[in-house]
Amino acid sequence: MRCAAIGSSHCAGIDAVDMLRWTTERGSTEGIFPPATKCESDMLRGVATLERALDLRRSGLEPRVIVAHPGWGETLFLKEAFPEAKQILYGEFFYHSRGADTGFDPEFGSDTLFDRVNVRAKNATLSMAYSDADRIISPTPFQAGLLPEPFRGLTDILHEGIDVAAVKRRPDARFHVEDGPVLDAATPVITFVNRCFEPLRGYHIFMRSLPRVLDACPHAHVLLVGEPGERGYGMQAPPGRPWRDIFLEEVRDRLDLSRVHFVGTIDHDRLIDAYSISSAHVYLTYPFVLSWSLMEAMATECAVVASDTAPVRDVIEDGKTGILVDFFDHDALADAIVRLCKDPAACAPMRRRAREHIVGNYDQARLCAPAWMRLIKEFYG
Repeated sequence: MRCAAIGSSHCAGIDAVDMLRWTTERGSTEGIFPPATKCESDMLRGVATLERALDLRRSGLEPRVIVAHPGWGETLFLKEAFPEAKQILYGEFFYHSRGADTGFDPEFGSDTLFDRVNVRAKNATLSMAYSDADRIISPTPFQAGLLPEPFRGLTDILHEGIDVAAVKRRPDARFHVEDGPVLDAATPVITFVNRCFEPLRGYHIFMRSLPRVLDACPHAHVLLVGEPGERGYGMQAPPGRPWRDIFLEEVRDRLDLSRVHFVGTIDHDRLIDAYSISSAHVYLTYPFVLSWSLMEAMATECAVVASDTAPVRDVIEDGKTGILVDFFDHDALADAIVRLCKDPAACAPMRRRAREHIVGNYDQARLCAPAWMRLIKEFYG
């Protein structure tokens, strides 16, 4: 059985898979009507992908099944190359002008009629892509629920899964902060993982909770994993002022900065060490795509304090597998963190249940990968 892949020019290759990469000479038209910007860009990528698909067809490939993410337009015209192939498309995030991430946090962004039009316009090419789908796969109920009703009959909920054999608590883990202390589980440690410390993932709320936490827990340390230069999912920071610095400045004079450690982007092995020594892991998000970092923290038996938002409720039951707090209530967040730091023994059952939930529902090797293979074989015939 031959397997091939098509991706952008910077897409990584896959062993034993023929990899073709598309390029496009032009970008968006200068002065284009703003709601049409994404549609034009997606169609440019779609045509570029079609050209590579035709190359594959000329080489003799006639795929029975195509598995793809339609979010950047690459699947739009694949039917022109492979009209008989079944398409399994990823249902990651269907945009909404109300009820999801847009307008959730009144502190950021505007919410004019034109803003809402721009958000809804992003769905034009997604809708076109899903109209060619034979099956849509969403990883969580929240994400599946964002799809319009006509597409829900095609949709299954299936996560990619967590490698629970590798992602598990290390009792003797230590975390060496560069030019700082070596931390282990004997010290209260609060962990927070956020690609670029953006509001969409609650960085501003977390920072506002820290003065209260560090005052109540004089021996606690905070590990913040992420890099301010990375591009996030939500509203971009002002030029030259990353979100990390903006909200650090807001509370700087109320923090003991010798106990607050921005450790940058770290490799996965060190991330598991950080989870393993964590007394309280904080995860906050707008109603948006759920982060793998939360599920890996749960698999590592972290005591999680998370936002009581729809995507989080898909994996955390309050008081059983984690603690849920109102996204905007930084005092409630601080109080929950303090409780976990001061009485770690009390949350031991919750930690165990968190891992059991991930192992029981998201074990990649035992559950999720086999389910994906069954799905592909169903269409492969």
